[in-house]
Amino acid sequence: MHKRTRRTLLVVAGVVLLLALAVFLRSKAPPEAARLLPESDGILYVNLKPIRAFLHKDLKPPQRVPEYQQFVDATGIDWERDLDSAAIALHRMPDPNGPNGPVAYSMVLTGKLTGKRLNTWLDAHATSREVYAGHTIYSVPSENRTVRVVQVGYDMLAVSNTPTAEQIHSIVDRHRTAALPFAGSTLLSRHYHDVPLLSVAWGVGQIGLPFSESGSVKVLGLSLPLQADSTIIASITPGLPLANSVRLRVEEIAPDEDKAASQAAALATIVTLARGVTTQLADNAANNALRELLKTAVITQKNNRVIATANLSPAFFSQIANGENSSATPVTTPTQSASK
Repeated sequence: MHKRTRRTLLVVAGVVLLLALAVFLRSKAPPEAARLLPESDGILYVNLKPIRAFLHKDLKPPQRVPEYQQFVDATGIDWERDLDSAAIALHRMPDPNGPNGPVAYSMVLTGKLTGKRLNTWLDAHATSREVYAGHTIYSVPSENRTVRVVQVGYDMLAVSNTPTAEQIHSIVDRHRTAALPFAGSTLLSRHYHDVPLLSVAWGVGQIGLPFSESGSVKVLGLSLPLQADSTIIASITPGLPLANSVRLRVEEIAPDEDKAASQAAALATIVTLARGVTTQLADNAANNALRELLKTAVITQKNNRVIATANLSPAFFSQIANGENSSATPVTTPTQSASK
């Protein structure tokens, strides 16, 4: 073989190997929206595309308040249709009685969410604007707080209701290095490898913060023996086949094995007691969903980790969502969502 031909083949082979390596690394990397999040106490992520496919047509359309309909008409953005994924950073607030409550949020949203019509709407509602690294950040007042909104990319929107602009600035800065597959916050680097492969929704860190009440964590009305600042890895992963069920997995990292054993025993006792109690509850969406969750729940311990798993059907999510819709829960704009 001619030397030049052999050299060309080696170069092509090298390029192919580098591309394959890049694809492999990207497949193991966190989603881009999550990599843009600033430093935080907890991270939540949801990929809505497979979730919509999983639920099919079981969900009823939510009732819209007039303000939201006006937002849709003005911007052309409908969150139920156009939002593809959401990555949310949770920031613990030093004063839980302040305007942000116990936790503030920074969000990176992807989908058909950007454009001139949204800029026009933001410009009309903003009380101030800031140009940072070539991006216009709009400050919109909402419920005694300032919500900052910026179009980061052609399909990406960042929203933050933190007291200062530091977090929204960090998102803009991280967007410039988003091509690096393992860029991201300290929390993401530390715990993303614990998230099961193919998870359509997951959370890492102190994700109990939004559900905390007087120091305890409550889910579906059930008080759990967990602290709001516990380090937790939670995920929802499609089962096989996809149409039958999804697997819910919640893992807590305890201080030591003894504490983990105690926590596991307490959780197992609560699950057993709750199974008996829920059989007596009225037949409605929330109670039916809770009964299904408890029916398949399993609590295990591995070293200093407590693991809870359950299998959930599409009916579980439909009952929850449709139960909320039936009570006329309003659909909100991103600025309203971030302020809550």
